Amino acid sequence: MGAPGAGKGTQARLLQARLKLPQISTGDMFRALKEAQTPLAAEVRALMEAGRLVPDDLTIRVVRERTAQQDGKNGYILDGFPRTPAQAAMLEKLAAEQGKKIVAIEIDVPRELLAKRMVGRRNCPVCGEIYNVYFKPPKFDNVCDRHPEVQLQHRSDDNPDTVQARLATYEEQTRPLLDYYKASGLLHVVDGTRDPEAIYRDIVKIVESEE
Repeated sequence: MGAPGAGKGTQARLLQARLKLPQISTGDMFRALKEAQTPLAAEVRALMEAGRLVPDDLTIRVVRERTAQQDGKNGYILDGFPRTPAQAAMLEKLAAEQGKKIVAIEIDVPRELLAKRMVGRRNCPVCGEIYNVYFKPPKFDNVCDRHPEVQLQHRSDDNPDTVQARLATYEEQTRPLLDYYKASGLLHVVDGTRDPEAIYRDIVKIVESEE
């Protein structure tokens, strides 16, 4: 867990590659259900087409179905779930059913640093490499080091006003979840201001200590 710009995606990719665990994103799952021909997919589509939020009980059914697949037998990395204490309680029941243990990790980064990370973020549309005009600029202005013929992209929502609104929303909506895991003794906090490899080493130590 962590605020937008905390580096969750980077750490998830490192864990996925080195520990051979799937990164399971609820956003990706819901997008895939738009095309799937199953009763569960039809339920989700009907809600989304009506502009309604997918309720917790249906969300956990989607998570249960995806995490039961073969690639998740040794564990998985959840991205975007749980988002509320109610969902966290449902996840605990699911983990118990699957014989798995929950490791809750927060990547903690000060708000002012998060804003610079997001406003300065650029990415290559070809290889996916991520740059930052403040911390990791490309060798030449606004072009990828690997693909110099390609202009880097800047997400439309990575502007100062939108970034501050996203951070405020995260704080409001996610703080109860962090408090839930802290109260249950499951929350591990990692300093997210350091080099990604240093953060990754700490996360691996936490995961291995919980096995």
